[in-house]
Amino acid sequence: MPKINVLPKSIAELIAAGEVVERPASIVKEAVENSIDAGATHITIEIQRGGITYIRITDNGCGIANDDVPKAFLRHATSKIEKAVDLDSISTLGFRGEALAATSAVSRVEMFTKTIDEDFGTHYKIEGGEEVLYEEVGCPDGTTLIVRDLFYNTPARMKFLKKDVSEGTTVSAIIERQALSHHEIAFKLIRDGKQTLATSGDGKLSSAVYSVLGREISNTLIPVNLTLDGVKVTGLVCKPVSCRASRAYQFTFLNGRYVQSGTITAATEQAYKNSAMVGKFPVFVLGVEIPFETVDVNVHPAKTQVRFSDEKRVFTAVYNAVKNAILSGDTRPEIAVTPPKNNTFLHMTAEQYRQTAVKLPVQETKPQPKVEVEPEPKAEPVRLKADNTPFFLRDEFKPNVPEKKTVVDIVKEEPVQEVLKSEPIRHEVKVEEKEYSPKEEIKLIGEAFNTYIVAQKGDSIFMIDKHAAHERILFNKLKENHVIESQSLLVPVTVKLIGDEYTAMINNVSLLSEYGFEVEDFGNESVLVRAIPSMLSKEDAEGIIVEAAHSLVQKGNVDLERIDDILHTVACKAAIKAGYITSDIERLNLAIKVLSDNDIMYCPHGRPVAFEIKKYNLEKYFGRIQ
Repeated sequence: MPKINVLPKSIAELIAAGEVVERPASIVKEAVENSIDAGATHITIEIQRGGITYIRITDNGCGIANDDVPKAFLRHATSKIEKAVDLDSISTLGFRGEALAATSAVSRVEMFTKTIDEDFGTHYKIEGGEEVLYEEVGCPDGTTLIVRDLFYNTPARMKFLKKDVSEGTTVSAIIERQALSHHEIAFKLIRDGKQTLATSGDGKLSSAVYSVLGREISNTLIPVNLTLDGVKVTGLVCKPVSCRASRAYQFTFLNGRYVQSGTITAATEQAYKNSAMVGKFPVFVLGVEIPFETVDVNVHPAKTQVRFSDEKRVFTAVYNAVKNAILSGDTRPEIAVTPPKNNTFLHMTAEQYRQTAVKLPVQETKPQPKVEVEPEPKAEPVRLKADNTPFFLRDEFKPNVPEKKTVVDIVKEEPVQEVLKSEPIRHEVKVEEKEYSPKEEIKLIGEAFNTYIVAQKGDSIFMIDKHAAHERILFNKLKENHVIESQSLLVPVTVKLIGDEYTAMINNVSLLSEYGFEVEDFGNESVLVRAIPSMLSKEDAEGIIVEAAHSLVQKGNVDLERIDDILHTVACKAAIKAGYITSDIERLNLAIKVLSDNDIMYCPHGRPVAFEIKKYNLEKYFGRIQ
């Protein structure tokens, strides 16, 4: 058996540091939490190169006494707990006493701090866990912590850091969460010399949400406030119609600490059941307050996961709080009507208006002679072959039907591709030419609810979801061609993203350009959309970018799945929607395409495209056969 050795202090501290400091955001999180615990009302964070080379955190908190400064950098040195029983009711964000020790073990750290009772402040330097400078200086009340050259003495760990923009975005996400949970504190974030976040610290959650999430989202939120069985739930949630395509805009805070709680998330989303669209997720910023002794915050190194002593009580309180907010705060959407400029009538009194009125002559209406309309000839059942199948079936591309001609006449006289006025895809999908015997003829029966096409083929009737079918056809075509034409937007669209979704979007700009998107970094976790695929409308721009960003995060580096998700989203937005009015020829050609191609059985999201009802089963149901 190998001999057991006691590790030197320097190595032990490097190993311990690895448990706390994974990246710049880890340092920022621990330091900001210390500032909050110190009672600061103003906290400024400045980083360079994502925090890899420089981090500076300044607060106006209580500061650290001169004698306590060196002790603050020792492992397990803390002012938050003294006895084991204190762990049962932790009310502070930090309490382990490892942050400063771990940070100083892998970087060059400098601190300026002063308490209100001291005449002079303290300037302290420590590098690689070794004290370098300890002196009295003049400085304001509070603490300034400066961290330089992260992992300078452990270069092997540098390779695990991501690009500067990714690390900076992670830091930004940490500050945004703290700003939302502590809206009584004014936060300021400066990235590479540019201020990207500033909150007022006025104590209003709505103000913090406005600064962090933007005006558009903040305008859709309604307040939550309920105390039930000792659990207090406050915050803001969105109206059901404003749910998003991902969970990126969900923030949960337990006793002022950002946490990831499956119980709270499940309770919130359950409150939206039967109100929100399937596949959409609510936006919420919820604060839950419960007795400290009923929750364990010491189950995860980063303290982002917690364990409740009574999960059901928390679930019930959150569900009822959110449900009540939706029922009382959700209203019908309003249309904002802007009056025309320089409209003098808006400023007139009733008498002034009557004086300007002009009496118009009354015209007599002459009776119109009756016109006999010759009835149109009855059309034969429409039967087309696959070589006449169009696939781009929008309402604006409906063919113009001449007078006194049946659909059969139109198809015989005009090629289908001439009927369609434009083709937004660069290369046309070739439809396999195939001759059908009489049993394979496809006859259009009709349509139900402007959504489901009813067609007959052989001894079966098919119910076809035209949106799902068209979506699958477009998706197959996009995958086959791999080239999409782009259209520039007259007015670029700004889209606000959050954390990893913003990073994923910036890192995949070139990939998106291959599929018709022109996206660029707009700063402050926003992107500017200058062009979208020509088959989409401007109204689709924001939604599709949010969904694409979510897909890019979920699929990570799996290129094929990321590409498929982008194509799914484009096809879904471009496909004809349920309820759109379509012509007989459009419905028939879509039915022919679906029923002649076995690859069109499910939409890209897995929903069935068509259901089959066999003649045998109908006859058995109606008692024609036994």
